[in-house]
Amino acid sequence: MSTALADELDHQLDLAPHLEAGPLDVERVARIAVVAAAHSDGCAATGQLLGLPAALPAPTKAGERFRSDLWRSSGTAYLLPVIIRAPVLRSLAGEGTALARQVLSAVDEMTPPQRVAAGEVIGQALVESDHLPDLTSQVIGELWLRDLELTTWRVLHAERRSDDPAGRKAFLDAWPSV
Repeated sequence: MSTALADELDHQLDLAPHLEAGPLDVERVARIAVVAAAHSDGCAATGQLLGLPAALPAPTKAGERFRSDLWRSSGTAYLLPVIIRAPVLRSLAGEGTALARQVLSAVDEMTPPQRVAAGEVIGQALVESDHLPDLTSQVIGELWLRDLELTTWRVLHAERRSDDPAGRKAFLDAWPSV
């Protein structure tokens, strides 16, 4: 269970993560399901955020040329495995915001020509590994970069929503009156 979900269950339902299932009635189980469903988009986005770099050449000796080309073309080291290792490991534990912030910083740092060049490097690697039909490497790379940006936004947006208990309560309170 992610820390955010555990915190939300504790905050919303007064359920500590270590609580045994015995004292839960059907209504509380249903409320747990609602809270978990509300967090599922953040979990899915974090999974997607981890999946995108996984499609690129692995951080092995064989992938050194790709990483070198990506660094040179993008003008940023933020996307290199050695730099994103710690945030990736935290994302695997359900905390995707550090990785999302780092990725957005990397993409934001690129100038338009650097983005085009990085897209070409990424697209070429994906074309070679996935054999995508009838698309240029530049188009594939740009689509990958856009997906990366949108996914990081989803991770950050999902986390931001859980940070504002007063805003969340106001939202919940407003709906019964509609």
